[in-house]
Amino acid sequence: MMPFIRFFKTVGVLCGFALCANAINQLSTTVEDVVVPLPNEIFGALNKLGTVNWRAHVRSDKGPNLTERPRIALLLGTVIADGFIAVQAEDAETVKNIGQRVLTLAKGIGVGNSITPHAKAIIEAADKRNWNNVRRELDRTQNSVQQAMNEVHDEKLSQLVSLGGWLRGTEVLTSVVNEHFSADGAELLHQPDLLSYFQKRLQGMPEFDLPIIHEIEGALVQVKPLIDIGDRRIPPETVKKVNEITTRIGQGIVTKD
Repeated sequence: MMPFIRFFKTVGVLCGFALCANAINQLSTTVEDVVVPLPNEIFGALNKLGTVNWRAHVRSDKGPNLTERPRIALLLGTVIADGFIAVQAEDAETVKNIGQRVLTLAKGIGVGNSITPHAKAIIEAADKRNWNNVRRELDRTQNSVQQAMNEVHDEKLSQLVSLGGWLRGTEVLTSVVNEHFSADGAELLHQPDLLSYFQKRLQGMPEFDLPIIHEIEGALVQVKPLIDIGDRRIPPETVKKVNEITTRIGQGIVTKD
């Protein structure tokens, strides 16, 4: 059973965020020694780069009603990421709607019981505008979803939740950096090992023969050479291209075939 979510802190995090090539290693969880940045940490890092108009990135669309469990898992990951965006924007109504949506999706993949307390806590904290508590419960929600799926040997769905969250986080990251380019912000995209990890995981899911899965596989093939550039800086045109790719995939995840 794979321990999917395992937080580790470093002195660098406690002292502050160094947004450079090593920053993402301080803002993440590890999966089989591969760094997997969480949406909350990505957006928190972006805040260190300057003021961000988070309301411009809030997505309140509930998404389609899906029946395929792999698609539900992907959508759940993106919705949890959307929750963090709504928190950054301090949009209480959207946060409450997302809390309900997370619970519905979790039930769709059989882990609703693990999520119910978190969903209620998210809604209550949003009512009180207690954003720290909302962030904490969103973190716990993702952890609980993946732990519950791992316990019933649904590790592949757990990986898709993480992939969905990463795709949405990367979509917003590139959108923010594309609007106001900074080399430090672009450096958060330098994750070639993570791309390789997700590609390997998807290759191990032949039973999930769905169009969106194949589209994501193709997208990762496109993104990999754009960010696997050694010690060179990631340029503005790369950020724009990755944004175009992840935006297209994100739209595919939230659109019913």
